[in-house]
Amino acid sequence: MDALGNVQGLLMLIIGVLALGVQAFALVDALRQRTDAFTAAGKLTKPIWLGILGVATAIGVIFVNNMPLNVFNLIAFVAAAVYLVDVRPAIKSITGGGNNGPYGRW
Repeated sequence: MDALGNVQGLLMLIIGVLALGVQAFALVDALRQRTDAFTAAGKLTKPIWLGILGVATAIGVIFVNNMPLNVFNLIAFVAAAVYLVDVRPAIKSITGGGNNGPYGRW
């Protein structure tokens, strides 16, 4: 049974690291965006999102190796996911960011 515990521990570590990666990516992306783009997109302000994502990333660091599937880390992951799937595309449409090919956006 010790081998099963090791596999389970490894899987939990992988889940924790992946969740932390998503949270950190969302925080860094929010840091790189213009302040006025958040309000122009009709979203919460940049300082509020930085606070949310900063707390989410801190929670991810705390629980990366110790129960990454607890309720706090799940809420932190959802906050980062909301930023990435809702706020980030809205900001990119305002700032003109996105995939630019040789003939414009695609």
